Amino acid sequence: MRSARSQKLSAVDTAWLRMDRPGNLMMICGVLVFAGRVTLPRLRRVLAQRFLAFPRFRDRPVDGPAGARWVSADPFVLRDHVVAARLAAPAGEAALQAFVSGLMATPLPPERPRWQFHVIERYGSGSAVVARIHHCYADGIALVRVMLSMTDAGPDGPAAMPFTAAGAEARGPSRADDSVAALATPVHDALRTARKLGGVLIAKGAELWHDPAKAVALANHGSAVTAEIAKLALMGQDSPTRFKGSTGGAKRVAWARPLPLDEVKAVGRALRASVNDVLLACVAGALRDYLASHGEVVDGVMVRALVPVNLRPIEQAWRLGNHFGLVFLELPLSIANPVERLYAVRANMRALKDSVQPMLALGLLAAMGAGPRALQEALLVALSRNATAVMTNVPGPPQALYLAGAAIDSLMFWVPQSGDIGMGVSIISYAGKVQFGIVTDQGLCPDPERIVERFGAGFESLVMTALLSPWPDEGDLDPADAERAVSAQ
Repeated sequence: MRSARSQKLSAVDTAWLRMDRPGNLMMICGVLVFAGRVTLPRLRRVLAQRFLAFPRFRDRPVDGPAGARWVSADPFVLRDHVVAARLAAPAGEAALQAFVSGLMATPLPPERPRWQFHVIERYGSGSAVVARIHHCYADGIALVRVMLSMTDAGPDGPAAMPFTAAGAEARGPSRADDSVAALATPVHDALRTARKLGGVLIAKGAELWHDPAKAVALANHGSAVTAEIAKLALMGQDSPTRFKGSTGGAKRVAWARPLPLDEVKAVGRALRASVNDVLLACVAGALRDYLASHGEVVDGVMVRALVPVNLRPIEQAWRLGNHFGLVFLELPLSIANPVERLYAVRANMRALKDSVQPMLALGLLAAMGAGPRALQEALLVALSRNATAVMTNVPGPPQALYLAGAAIDSLMFWVPQSGDIGMGVSIISYAGKVQFGIVTDQGLCPDPERIVERFGAGFESLVMTALLSPWPDEGDLDPADAERAVSAQ
């Protein structure tokens, strides 16, 4: 038995622990809807066997003057973490969304390990489970793999995606198509590089954010890393919209009807774009239409999304912890034509492909956890003021899975928004479908359901525009030429 009391949190995990704010709690929240009935006793047995196979989930994080440490829960009581819940009548989708909204604004008890599962045994003709786990335990990629390790291929097994430490070490590299991880440039010993960047930023970072002249001088120094640091330091805020402002704490969540993944892939092939490009363009279109419906001017509007980028092999996710960077993705809300908007998103994604932004962002997080709190606050403000949303896009399992004897009908999860970022957007594929969900600060956007209802309509508009317009076969053009071809239509 290991002694968790002697273990310190990593600098990056410490940053996430300290990032909690009343307006934005650092919890990853997931919702699973089942076609069959999930019972509380059976789910507890599954968690005892497979979730608690990861010893970290028996620990609670404790911060103090000497730093943050993992402390064993003594005693550990499983029933405190897997609890029954009921929805207000009528117990439909709106009631479930309201329930999830309330949980996302409710802190996890700090005196216990910071995770909890709420079991709604009767939801529609089946059940629902809402899971909340503090971000300091692991990033979204690792937690998705942990959740999948608890699933079965049928009502009574066998395990669909076993994921033990021993099994992970025995397997070779994964060939899974991770569209998020694909953004990251392979870097030798990436985490060590990020820690070095973090050390530099502890010493130099604060003055960079407050003195643009030094950032310009740094950009002229020559290396890609120094240029990227300068770019972040000099980055202006994205467009002011009703989505930006001080967060108040109350949350609203909504999710859309799923799209058939085969149709999304077909559109991507026809327009020489990735599935990721197509979905992000639909998100941009939904945000544009929502703002226009509220009378806001959308000409010239650009919002940025912070997009997590996985920086470790997926087969090592069992180690938990946070091992991801971030990139600032620009979403061109000013573009009305759906296909033109898709090509602009694609060009922005390609520009980020070889960026060192993910490594730099991981270094920033390390600096926030290892450096003084004043630096943490300065960097958090700098990161959050230049973005409107946090956006994740995760490819899930292609086949239907079972948990605690019941078939999972749909799933959705959100990572937290830091600082004063008031919107989280999540896209996840599962069993041949793509699910889109959003969480917003209630004071900034009280009706996110009006955004998600535009997501499917935006996809249909993209399809119709592509069919009715003579778009060129621009697969061999570079992004600039592609954009000129689009503008000529």
